[in-house]
Amino acid sequence: MEKIKPSFIKMIRAPFLSSIYAPLIAGTLIAVIASGQFYILNFFLILVIGTGLHIATNVYNDIYDTLQGTDKVNVHRNEFSGGSGVLLDQPQLISTLYLIARSSLVIAFIATVVLTFLIDRELWPLFWTLYVVSAFLSKYYTAAPVKLAYRGFGEIFVWFAFGPMAILIASLGQNLGFHPYVLSVMALTGLSTLSILLIGQLIDLDADRRGGKFGIAVRHGTRFTGWFYFIVQLIIVVNIIIAAILIIQNGWPILLALIPYALLFPRAFKIIREHHSQPRELVRAAGLNVQIHLFFSLFFNVGLGITLLLNSL
Repeated sequence: MEKIKPSFIKMIRAPFLSSIYAPLIAGTLIAVIASGQFYILNFFLILVIGTGLHIATNVYNDIYDTLQGTDKVNVHRNEFSGGSGVLLDQPQLISTLYLIARSSLVIAFIATVVLTFLIDRELWPLFWTLYVVSAFLSKYYTAAPVKLAYRGFGEIFVWFAFGPMAILIASLGQNLGFHPYVLSVMALTGLSTLSILLIGQLIDLDADRRGGKFGIAVRHGTRFTGWFYFIVQLIIVVNIIIAAILIIQNGWPILLALIPYALLFPRAFKIIREHHSQPRELVRAAGLNVQIHLFFSLFFNVGLGITLLLNSL
């Protein structure tokens, strides 16, 4: 019996696109707060660039994790980690996935070219550096011969790509560079995305070890990774408080982003602390952590929106 072709949404792992939209919106809002100007076409192009690069990243990760064996030996795949499993079920779709990844990069490139002529010339070198690095990471985060995730650099580049790089490229899209407001929130969204990766590593530990993917969990064990996850979330909380109270004018509304940490984080970390080496139990923690990530992203951007309104009155 012929298998049903998976949906495009599944092939691009669309639910994970929230990880790039959050910093792009936040970077835009913080730039508008700082400068008082909003360029709607620039914002649209930034969303196109970010979407294209993230789709390429998701699809390339699926392709190379499958080809290099990591996904094949993963018996704990779930909706939060372990890839889509598309190529495991239907390996003949590999040409389709390559087409999606490459087309996404082309679309992102075209949008980058157009946006170049809409921002100040002095921002061009930094803007294009960010695009080139992002395009490189989209493939070589997992692809040979670089394979950053397989060499112990995955955590650094996930944080960097979904935090400083995404926030800054969105700010550049609004003609603003290294402003203190931008610097004050630059790490937040990347740390939130990193927390998802860390729990995924706990769940996928056996598969990562057998596939040669040397993340923190493989290198240092599950207990260490659980406490590292705790520290990452603690840094987010402290960063929010400092940015809201000490740096951003009328920035107190971004304290709303602490709500999921008050309501959901204690439950998630309790599971991680007690079951850090039990993948099936950790799936519950992964679900709670994704909720933390989504609500943090929502309330953080709502808070920035309220701050923008207060500063415009």
